[in-house]
Amino acid sequence: MDTRTSILVVDDHTTFAELLTGALSHEPDLRSLGVASDVDSSVRRCAALRPDVVVMDYHLSGGNGVTASARILRDRPGTRIVMLTGDPTQHVLEAAASTGICAFLPKDGSLATLLETIRGARCGTMAVHPSLLAATEPVRRQGAEVPALTRRELQVLQLMAQGHSVGANARLLNITPNTCRGYVKTILVKLGAHSQLEAVAVASRLGLVTNRS
Repeated sequence: MDTRTSILVVDDHTTFAELLTGALSHEPDLRSLGVASDVDSSVRRCAALRPDVVVMDYHLSGGNGVTASARILRDRPGTRIVMLTGDPTQHVLEAAASTGICAFLPKDGSLATLLETIRGARCGTMAVHPSLLAATEPVRRQGAEVPALTRRELQVLQLMAQGHSVGANARLLNITPNTCRGYVKTILVKLGAHSQLEAVAVASRLGLVTNRS
């Protein structure tokens, strides 16, 4: 049985896609399933190949990565999707996070960070790169109320924004993982979010997290 993490790359830039799949072929624990170049083909190939992780570019032919991710996750909710973008905006971050993707990275970031994120994605962790938060200025929508979070909830939220796992957050705060999960659930409810990544996106808009690595 092949225990390697299987990955589908979705990108309409041939050079970037070929370089990434080539890099994946040199990683003993990762396995490339090839490339899809547009929204429709990404959905078809995910259904046929059932990858563990999809590396999804935001800009695609026939739509965008948010549209493709929503269709993929509707059919296969367990798929882990890492989205890449070259022009981060608050709107893109929130739209991507609301689909249920697990990570949001700059397309011009390091290969090492991407590989680390792919490995973490299969284990259930989420990540949003600090540079993307720094590029999205807090913009509070007219009439939007800022939820009242406790000091501990804000600490957990800040660590979530730094991409730490629940276990790591619990160790850093000297609390049990179950207690940390309880804080995460409360944060999601207060922010009206359905995932940790969406919570970070909303918190970034509201100015509740600082943009530090």
